[in-house]
Amino acid sequence: MTVTQTADTTATPTTSDTRPAGPAPGPAFALLGTVQMTLIFALTSLIVPLPTIGREFSLARDDLMLLSAAYGLTFAGLLLFGGRLTDRFGGRRVLTAGLLLFTVASLAAPLAQGPGILLTARFAQGVGAALTAPAAMAVLRAVFPEPAAFGRAMATWGGLSVLGATAGNLLSGVISALTTWRLSFAVPVAVAVAALILAPRLLPTTPAGEGRSLDLPGALLATAGISLASYGLVLTDVQSWGSTSVLVPLLTAAALLLAFPMVERRVRDPLLPLGFLRDGRRVLALSAIGLTAAGTATVFVLLSLHLQQDLGWSPLRTSAAFVPFAVTLLVAGRVAGPLVARYGAPRLTTAGLVTAAAGLGLLALTGLADQIPYAYGLLPGLLLLPAGTAAAFAGAAVLATNGVAPHQAGLAGGVMNTAMELGPTVVFAAVLSLGSDTISLAATAVAFAAVAFLNTRVK
Repeated sequence: MTVTQTADTTATPTTSDTRPAGPAPGPAFALLGTVQMTLIFALTSLIVPLPTIGREFSLARDDLMLLSAAYGLTFAGLLLFGGRLTDRFGGRRVLTAGLLLFTVASLAAPLAQGPGILLTARFAQGVGAALTAPAAMAVLRAVFPEPAAFGRAMATWGGLSVLGATAGNLLSGVISALTTWRLSFAVPVAVAVAALILAPRLLPTTPAGEGRSLDLPGALLATAGISLASYGLVLTDVQSWGSTSVLVPLLTAAALLLAFPMVERRVRDPLLPLGFLRDGRRVLALSAIGLTAAGTATVFVLLSLHLQQDLGWSPLRTSAAFVPFAVTLLVAGRVAGPLVARYGAPRLTTAGLVTAAAGLGLLALTGLADQIPYAYGLLPGLLLLPAGTAAAFAGAAVLATNGVAPHQAGLAGGVMNTAMELGPTVVFAAVLSLGSDTISLAATAVAFAAVAFLNTRVK
């Protein structure tokens, strides 16, 4: 099936109903989408209150960086294996297991009386999320078995993660300013508990992949390699690239990830079939997903620090500055699905990347200038960036899952979420090395434009 065919079928509503009798797709999508948003909400919910946590527990900057990254390290590292477990044991079963672990960890985190318990809880949250995210996509594939319906669902699904990240940044700032950072965990707990209660009623059962092996050597190499690479890149915020603390995990990760494809070629049922990434359009779509997630994360971190440290804004006022961003993202996400149907996923992805690049360029030129008022400096970029991000995410999500067989739905979910988690880590470490926030935003804008250009060249 070609990409053009996907766009066409997405544009044409199906008139036949071949979906097996079962739960209604609307409530099922709402539940799964809320879970996906919550996983990313939990990922970003400690960014704004991190200085407060550091003062409460007397943590050095290195310890704060590890605490901030803990959730993402296990989340990114285990996503591919979570996808394999999903395809082996069934989506709803793995979804339930992941939600249970996520709930327990989310309950333990706000009760922590010391940094060790909080760090362990954040690691455990990431493990639960790594099981839940690919399982949610596998169940979504069962909810919408027809390719056209699944394409329409993915066009909406694509923007949910960015919306969750934005909500995590905004609400955590408001919550920590008005009450305590510990209440930020109330949202993940409430959603996870509700999902566990509603899942048996709203979600279809999904069959297990009988006869499929787990490829433990591949899982070990991928998990260790991705986790060590992420850890090394995170440390570049507080250590030089040439330091032992950074070089050892990065070089070890490189060795493990180089060995990974060699192992995958020799196993009967690989964790990540290499043919899955031979589609140039899919690779570019995954790059767009990682880049758009990175662009959003970079803007939130750089601008949050600039507004609070350079301009003296409070956390509450800083969160309020991003409200137009969140509103635009929500509106753009709502219209992205129909736009995919009308213009096709490749065109919308390209247009979204170009629009987001323009937003980043404006922020680089005016957003960090102290003398330019908010309405003329920050606001234009904070409107263009989310509009482009929502469009790019929607189109890229459709392209990344184009032609994926139902028995590989967990794999697709794992790969998509891995790209989304690694993107911010890799890009943020790269732009920080440039030494200037303005240059960092400009460089990210150039990367957006480059991927947009490549997307026009791949058929």
